[in-house]
Amino acid sequence: MHASIVLFGPPGAGKGTQAGRISEITGKPQVSTGDMLRQAVSEGTDLGIKAQSYMENGLLVPDDLIIGLIMDRMSKNDAKDGVLFDGFPRTINQAEALSSIVEISSVICIEVPDREIVDRIVGRRMDPETGEIYHISFKPAPKSIQSRLIQRKDDNEETVLQRLSAYHEQTSPLASWYDEKELLTRINGNSSIEEVGNDIAEYLLNL
Repeated sequence: MHASIVLFGPPGAGKGTQAGRISEITGKPQVSTGDMLRQAVSEGTDLGIKAQSYMENGLLVPDDLIIGLIMDRMSKNDAKDGVLFDGFPRTINQAEALSSIVEISSVICIEVPDREIVDRIVGRRMDPETGEIYHISFKPAPKSIQSRLIQRKDDNEETVLQRLSAYHEQTSPLASWYDEKELLTRINGNSSIEEVGNDIAEYLLNL
């Protein structure tokens, strides 16, 4: 069995940023179903085509599509000592399915208020040439490239609010589910990237 870590929180909570640091500390590869799905969409795979309509409307992709991705990923050599699940599972049904194929050793939940999430996501801008993500307030791009920045299609307030609604309805209950199994640690995500990272590092080093 694989002793893996689960990292979850609302969209825009900084999971991707903190996942990199967790991977460095633990040596476990980061597994982001969001990245895997976006790759499948860009490559036009059968899974990508099925998932695209859900993602564009800010809806959660069905369990069977996600579980298929995870099972394939866990068969890779670098997953033999466990992985870091970034933003997965998203539902209790997924958590139950995951627990049947993977041993989870700890679960980290990054908590951020909804209004802060909206400000974070709606202000994001991407450089289409490098893929670098900037923010109009928190991380402004150099003036020389600002004219080419784009706002991703799903980074608008309406879609963000839909994603938050789906998160609270389907994903938030995971906190109680994992808490009952004595695996959950809550991290205050409404502070600087460095402070959040330090809190997570302190928790991991004391495991």
